[in-house]
Amino acid sequence: MAGRAHCVAEVRHDGGVVQEQQVARLTAWVHGRVQGVGFRWWTRSRALELGLVGSATNLADGRVEVVAEGRKDRCERLLALLRSPDTPGQVDHVAEQWSAPKGGLDGFVER
Repeated sequence: MAGRAHCVAEVRHDGGVVQEQQVARLTAWVHGRVQGVGFRWWTRSRALELGLVGSATNLADGRVEVVAEGRKDRCERLLALLRSPDTPGQVDHVAEQWSAPKGGLDGFVER
């Protein structure tokens, strides 16, 4: 699904060139055996390594919902990690939705 992203939240200087970074909100629903296996903790660790804020939440139907905000390229990296064979448990499918960041998030929490 094509996502909307905003620019201007982060500006870097590399060799005298100013580069604007896109900022986005990723919501991902992870299907499979992902509860009770350390999946939320693992997701939180990866998100913090990438400098993202958000949450990983167990849902009543057995899925884990991951909400992450930050640089779009880093959100895309987290999504790739969620789909990788390196996760705890067993991921069968990851559905994704992209939107504009809402802000108001602090750190990355497990719920």
